[in-house]
Amino acid sequence: MADLFAPEASEAQLHEAAPLADRLRPRALEDVVGQEHLTGPEGAIGRMVAAGKLASMILWGPPGTGKTTIARLLADAVGLRFAAISAVFSGVADLKKIFAEARAFAQAGQRTLLFVDEIHRFNRAQQDGFLPYVEDGTVTLVGATTENPSFELNAALLSRAQVLILHRLDSRALETLLERAEEIEGRPLPLTEDARDALIASADGDGRFLLNQAETLFSVALPQPLDPAALSALLHRRVAVYDKDREGHYNLISALHKALRGSDPQAALYYLARMLVAGEQPLYVIRRIVRFASEDIGLADPQALIQCLAAKETYDFLGSPEGELAIVQACLYCATAPKSNAAYAAQKAAWSSARETGSLMPPKNILNAPTRLMKEIGYGKGYAYDHDADEAFSGDDYWPEEMTAQTYYAPSPRGFEAKIQERIAHWEKLRAERRK
Repeated sequence: MADLFAPEASEAQLHEAAPLADRLRPRALEDVVGQEHLTGPEGAIGRMVAAGKLASMILWGPPGTGKTTIARLLADAVGLRFAAISAVFSGVADLKKIFAEARAFAQAGQRTLLFVDEIHRFNRAQQDGFLPYVEDGTVTLVGATTENPSFELNAALLSRAQVLILHRLDSRALETLLERAEEIEGRPLPLTEDARDALIASADGDGRFLLNQAETLFSVALPQPLDPAALSALLHRRVAVYDKDREGHYNLISALHKALRGSDPQAALYYLARMLVAGEQPLYVIRRIVRFASEDIGLADPQALIQCLAAKETYDFLGSPEGELAIVQACLYCATAPKSNAAYAAQKAAWSSARETGSLMPPKNILNAPTRLMKEIGYGKGYAYDHDADEAFSGDDYWPEEMTAQTYYAPSPRGFEAKIQERIAHWEKLRAERRK
């Protein structure tokens, strides 16, 4: 076997020894799969290439969707010099060197496309360092990130670059990658049809992961095609993309909250599972569900809050995984409970009113008078003790004299709040009668 590190090693030998994902890297933009909304004739990238002029851009998308490939092909498509760095391994000195080289090439008439992988990992000051070179055209910046640029990138940098969103690869795009792999290997994957579907599903939209798995299958001598069970035993499933302090975290907790609010127990359970399977702290999830019980159910079903607190106590007592069932129970209870945000709306309205009228004195008749002086100036005078009144309701006025009565809490006609609504209506009627 030829020494691949020897000077006489041919380019063909090096290519053959490269990983399958590298050997299948597209040679033209039209070969990129799954991102036709960007690379097609009507897409943003397709239009820029057709015009022969690129704007700086941020490619935002999940891992394994073609960000690096697209950047390389863009440079070739419009005749730019390609330079690449990774924010994970580069610092200020590396950036200065690259900018100096780009400026020298620009003076010689050769513009540079600078590809910055994981650009969100540069701090704010480092991101600011790109601005003058982007503005004067020394470089056309193409940054790649898996994180939401609006959270991770400077506003000044974002204002000088288009944000283009790459999609996770769908099953059709992933199938195309497998077909290309089989073509370059000259043989089919050793899988049954069901196992092939399972392999595509296991990639979770990540083309690079899929090709790495396919390369493993090509390298193993198998007496017969694998079925799904045998495939699962041989290969590991891709770990879901989930950063507990980044966008994946916020997206899933938002989806869980919205599914609960929309009374869809099946979807709520799915997003709950997504978070817990990905490694989210169970106590964080149940804390959010407790909040939901107050915000979106409230007194429409007072048991919801009790169920959620019981789930928290159960998880504290049992731990994981046994205690997670109690979280599931709380999730399903909240999803299927009648909904009302009346208490939440009442809180906001009351807090706003308190900020506006925070110094007003309550009426003297409902104030305690622990001293003789307070009694002499009218504290507690004329207070109507409700338990002595008919129906234990005096109908007294409890608002400051300078303030008209307000309505903060308006119970919904759903669940237990329907009964509360009846009580309030009854008391309002009595109050009006007794003030005549």
